[in-house]
Amino acid sequence: MDILANVLVGLVAALHAYILVLEMFLWQKGPGMGFHGFDAEMARRTAPLAANQGLYNGFLAAGLVWGLIAADPTGFRAQVFFLACVIVAGVYGAATANRRILFAQALPGALALAAVLAAR
Repeated sequence: MDILANVLVGLVAALHAYILVLEMFLWQKGPGMGFHGFDAEMARRTAPLAANQGLYNGFLAAGLVWGLIAADPTGFRAQVFFLACVIVAGVYGAATANRRILFAQALPGALALAAVLAAR
């Protein structure tokens, strides 16, 4: 169960690292504009907001990686904390921005958190 939990945490970390790249560096390019269906003008106007969101996603990814490499109990606690943050951010994003966020962010975070807790 430890291996499954670590793989799921790693996948959630990778997802948030990808979101960082998408929002900070690719927002005004094809992948970023296509993700939300923005035209070039809307992407240009929202780029500072997207970059800020991307930075926060990077912090989530970094925290999850820290949780994977830190010795317990710190590693376990970091994983639980940052996965809970992922879930809260996903639920909030689904409620305020787009329901897809619930399945793209909150659900993977919840599955990883369940695995981490079950492995304990």
